[in-house]
Amino acid sequence: MSDATLPSQTSLAGTSSLLQRTTGALCLLLAAVWAIAVVQAPVDRVQGIVQKILYVHPPCAFAAYLGFAMTAFYGALYLWKGDERHDQRARAAAGVGVLFATLLLLTGPLWAKGTWGKWWSWDLRLTLTLLLYLVYVSYLLLRSFTEGSERAARFAAVYGIAGLMVIPLNYFAIDLAGGRSIHPENLERGSLGAGMSLPFWLGVAVAIVAYVHLWLRRTEVEHLRGLLAAREATMAHRDDPGGASWDS
Repeated sequence: MSDATLPSQTSLAGTSSLLQRTTGALCLLLAAVWAIAVVQAPVDRVQGIVQKILYVHPPCAFAAYLGFAMTAFYGALYLWKGDERHDQRARAAAGVGVLFATLLLLTGPLWAKGTWGKWWSWDLRLTLTLLLYLVYVSYLLLRSFTEGSERAARFAAVYGIAGLMVIPLNYFAIDLAGGRSIHPENLERGSLGAGMSLPFWLGVAVAIVAYVHLWLRRTEVEHLRGLLAAREATMAHRDDPGGASWDS
């Protein structure tokens, strides 16, 4: 890295740090308000207290969708621009998206057991949610096994874009099932009961802000990993300037 690039790198690092602190503080504030709203929300007469998973489960889905959409977006930018920073952002987005998808798959069975009496059913939406999770876990496995390969990065970008097609299938699974799904219909205006809208949308806000905060932090980690790999490659070349070069 030349000295000329240091000011811009320092500026970017400062901006990222400011955004991380801002989103972190905002997430804590929203989470506190959300927790109060959830406690005060009415208990569903049919499902009981387990219904309050509503304020965690769907928000995790929205955050996971955002993560996988950003994976595709930055993957497309990487294919277009060839800028490694876009690839790093795509990897970070997938990692945080998988985290929220994991929370989605953990809270779902808890709700199902309390409502339907069983932990899991091969309902269309449940099956597609698991498929969506496995698609992006596979993306991360691909990246971990092919570290530093430009060819793998380009293939992963295409894979991430293609995987995006599972999201609309997952969201509209209830309609596609033609009434055979055990899930209730997707939320529409006025479909939440009295006192449920505020904690629900606060939960969505918390999940989205938490996602952005974690993505910023993960992107910084990916950037530092890239700098470390470049430095190690430079040192290896200095130690063995006549060594063989391999295509990535």
